[in-house]
Amino acid sequence: MMSTLAGKTLFVTGGSRGIGLAIALRAARDGANVVIAAKTERPHPKLPGTIHSAAAEIEAAGGQALAIRCDIREEDEVRAAVDAAVQRFGGIDILINNASAISLTGTLATPMKRVDLMFSVNVRGTYLCTQACLPALLKSSNPHVLTLAPPLNLDPRWFRDHTAYTIAKYGMSMCVLGMAAEFADQGVAINALWPRTVIDTAALAMLPGMTPTGCRKPSIMADAAHAILSAPSRQRTGQFLIDEEVLRETGVSDFEPYAVVPGVELLPDLFLD
Repeated sequence: MMSTLAGKTLFVTGGSRGIGLAIALRAARDGANVVIAAKTERPHPKLPGTIHSAAAEIEAAGGQALAIRCDIREEDEVRAAVDAAVQRFGGIDILINNASAISLTGTLATPMKRVDLMFSVNVRGTYLCTQACLPALLKSSNPHVLTLAPPLNLDPRWFRDHTAYTIAKYGMSMCVLGMAAEFADQGVAINALWPRTVIDTAALAMLPGMTPTGCRKPSIMADAAHAILSAPSRQRTGQFLIDEEVLRETGVSDFEPYAVVPGVELLPDLFLD
C-alpha cells in the first residue's frame, strides 16, 4: 500500500493543466496542500485551464489550494510565490518542476526567441525554482523534488531533429543529476520522472500531426509521481524514473486503463531507446 500525502505541501510549476494538474489532483485526493504557480491567470485562447480553475479542482478533490500567477522566468515572482506558499501552509515538502516549453523544430526553423524561451523556462526555471524552494524543503521531514525530465541519452538521433529542445530538456535532467548529489546527505530526494509513452495533454494538440490515439492519460504520470513522493526521501535520489517502471514496482501490471484508446499501439516518448 502506498503512503499518503495528506498534510504535505506541493509547489507545482505550470500546474494549471496537463500532467502538472494531474499530479496536483492526485495529491489533493489525499488531502494535500497544493500551490499552483503558473502564468495562466485568464483563459488562454487555445489551451484549457487557469490557475483559478486548477485551484477549484484541487479543493473539490479534497485538498487545499493556493493559486499564484507566476512566470518562472522571473526571479522576483518565483521567490515571492515561494514566500507566499510558506506563509500560507507553513512550509514546502515537495517541488514539482513541471513547467516546460517545447519546439520540435530544426536549427534553421527555430528562431532565437523560441530558443531563449526554452532555455529560460526549462533550464533556468528549473534551477531557479529548486534553488528558491530548497530552504523550505530542507526543513521538511520528507523533502522531494520531482522534475519532469528525461534520462540523459546522447544518441545523436535525439538531437538531430530538435537540437535546441533536447539541450533544454537535458538541462533539466542535469539539474537533477547535480543537485541530487549535492543534497543527498541532507535527505532531499531529487529525481526525474518521464513517461514511457506519449501523454495526451493540451500541449500535445499544439504539435502538428499529433493526436491522442496511441497516447496514455496524464493519470499514469500522476500515479507514478504519487508513488515516488509518498516514499521516504532517503530511499532514492538522483534517479531517472519511467512512469511504467515505477508503477510496476508498486504491483501494477495492467496498464490498459491508462490508454486513451485501449488496444491501440502506443507511441513511445522521446529520448527512450
